[in-house]
Amino acid sequence: MSGRQIERKYGVGWRTVKSALESVWPAERKQYARRGSKLDPFKPVIDEILLKDLDAPRKQRHTIKRIYARLIDEYGMTGIAYQTLRDYVSARKPQIRVETGRGPADVFVPQTHHPGAEAEVDFGDFTVRLRGETVTCYLFSFRMSFSGKAVHRVSASGGQEAFLEGHVHAFTVLGGVPFGRVRYDNLKIAVAQVLGFARLRKETDRWTAFRSHFDLEPFYCQPGIEGAHEKGGVEGDIGWFRRNRLVPVPEVDSLEELNAKIDVWDVEDDARRIEARSHTIGEHFAIEQQLLKPLPEEGFETGSWFTPRVDRYSQIVVRTNRYSVPARLIGRQVRVLLHASHLIVYDGRTEVARHERLVGRERSRLDLDHYLEGLLRKPGALPGATALDQARAAGKFTPVHDAWWAAARRAHGDRNGTRALIEVLLLHRHLPHDHIVAGLAAALQAGALTADAVALEARKIGDTTPNTTAVELNEPNPMPSLTERRLAQLPPDRRPPPSVAVYDQLLRRTPAAKEGTTSS
Repeated sequence: MSGRQIERKYGVGWRTVKSALESVWPAERKQYARRGSKLDPFKPVIDEILLKDLDAPRKQRHTIKRIYARLIDEYGMTGIAYQTLRDYVSARKPQIRVETGRGPADVFVPQTHHPGAEAEVDFGDFTVRLRGETVTCYLFSFRMSFSGKAVHRVSASGGQEAFLEGHVHAFTVLGGVPFGRVRYDNLKIAVAQVLGFARLRKETDRWTAFRSHFDLEPFYCQPGIEGAHEKGGVEGDIGWFRRNRLVPVPEVDSLEELNAKIDVWDVEDDARRIEARSHTIGEHFAIEQQLLKPLPEEGFETGSWFTPRVDRYSQIVVRTNRYSVPARLIGRQVRVLLHASHLIVYDGRTEVARHERLVGRERSRLDLDHYLEGLLRKPGALPGATALDQARAAGKFTPVHDAWWAAARRAHGDRNGTRALIEVLLLHRHLPHDHIVAGLAAALQAGALTADAVALEARKIGDTTPNTTAVELNEPNPMPSLTERRLAQLPPDRRPPPSVAVYDQLLRRTPAAKEGTTSS
């Protein structure tokens, strides 16, 4: 074939045909010199900035935007795009770290966990609709590393009380304590101070007492984001639980209700498989549960004690929030046991109040019952009382109360009618709430607008309602009779009843009248 025929057949030029005829191997591609960049004169300056940033505070290091502005203002850079600088800094920054011995890029190394030997603990926040109000709560997670078995607990705060109560709940559900290490962040509730760059920590006294009680061995991760990778299991568990169990936003009336649902969800998770594992979480946990250390026989008080003084508003302040106590305690110092989701107020050793712990700061929770004695002397303060508004919102002060109150004020006047309502509210201390409401409705229908009439109607309803116990009466601490309990355990007495007939001979007898004598 001629050269022109080859050109037409293969669609190439004569130079290509000539090169192919001269050598069967193609000629090497000519290397052209790399074209310079407008950024080249400024690269030493950029490298110096990146080098100094290695020792600068984390939050005061140069951003690419800041480097770009400095090059323009201080070095007269013009005609260079921001993206050009960004591409160079992204590639050069990790190279400088390697050149200075700061280490290569972080590598994730797979780990093997032995049954019952390791666990991880962390807190996560989420949003919940609590009685119609959107609030932020905290989710405690205790996760076994081998099986992936996780125990969760919701609390109103992420403080020390919630931290300790979450542990106790987890140990109770798991049936023991891991015999190896438990990984933690450097939480202030456990770590008072990080000592140097090692794993040494100065722990808080209460946390030291708690972990000693349960024979717990803590392992503290590195501070900052680097430490989160050392307990990635629980970090991922909280995210998974939030996405799969708390979406959509749960709507509950109390945190106890939400915790009851979470306990059910934790049991359901035993049938779940993590990624490509051949066995479920429950099957793996059955292996390591036998290896856990037993729980101590004695419990540990997880609540915190406070000793506030009752102010003139019959309130105490605990962690920036206000709670009411009975008005008779004004000016006195009381003891408060604060838990993760509730608190108990003691006057000496006697419990005088119990409140659900408030979510947030600078809020108040007032019980209308605590102000009734004071309102008897100041009935005009009841209509605008904050405790009355909260009682309405909680459903304790019903529309039936309002209707009876309005009728009593029309019949007796504002002062006497309000005082009659307060006397009715005092009946709630001794009679069930439902019976009082039904008694108010019956008294209102009959036109009986006195507290005695309401009490009579409520007791009538109580007499017709079977099996009314002390718990139904909302008594604070119903105590059974010790004598009744002992008598119930005794065997039946089959002896005949006692008789005093043998003592009749000791009775004083009158002498018999003489025969033939007559009384005059």
